[in-house]
Amino acid sequence: MTPLSLVIITYNEENNIARCIESVGDLADEVVVVDSYSTDKTEAISKQYGAKFIHHPFEGHIQQKNYAITQATHPHILSLDADEALSDELRNSIYQVKQNWTHDGYYFNRLTNYCGKWIRHSGWYPDRKLRLFDSRKGRWTGLNPHDRYELEKGSTLGYLKGDLLHYSFNTIHEHVEQTNKFSEIGAKALFDKGKRSNTLKILIKSVAKFFRSYFLKRGFMDGYYGYMICRMAAFSSFIKYAKLKELQKRDNVEDSVK
Repeated sequence: MTPLSLVIITYNEENNIARCIESVGDLADEVVVVDSYSTDKTEAISKQYGAKFIHHPFEGHIQQKNYAITQATHPHILSLDADEALSDELRNSIYQVKQNWTHDGYYFNRLTNYCGKWIRHSGWYPDRKLRLFDSRKGRWTGLNPHDRYELEKGSTLGYLKGDLLHYSFNTIHEHVEQTNKFSEIGAKALFDKGKRSNTLKILIKSVAKFFRSYFLKRGFMDGYYGYMICRMAAFSSFIKYAKLKELQKRDNVEDSVK
């Protein structure tokens, strides 16, 4: 049977980490937690489950996840976020893969719980994630804070039944706070890549995001919380490109001073 390392990056995840590790159970031959200096009980709880707990400065989601992989004993990795957990069906699917590993990576659907409601539309489901893979065949890429695992050219990919359960936000307030934080990171990542913004782009991006999420992705079928998710998606786009425009203005001022 193929040995498997469960790898998780954390920061102040005392409310989630136990559920995450418990959901994997004996599927994992080791648990590796890479933590960016939590101030809560994340370390103590992780160690209760026998995790190898490593402190490492946070430089970005992509960088942290790539570093975490290097700390695993086994090349075959199950990478989860602390606020995620395996459904029974997905755990059984991964068990079958461990008995007969035939692909370089496996993806599955992620089902998100938002304020107590499971969201099945709004562009949030099926949210396919590649989280089970041979780490010798790829690496984490993307644009912070939105990371994705990318296999090298010629790799094979399989699909597993069952959902990865994502416990996202307990309150809308939490969603607003994360949106503000992630829009800051996203704007900086876009700026560093040479992307630029303007007033028209800010408006078009936000309106298009709401239309796509609420109508094309049928967010209206998720009721009140579907509406809130789509509004927040539009707001996230709006504020990210507004912050990008602000970065441009600041950069122009600095250039003029030089």
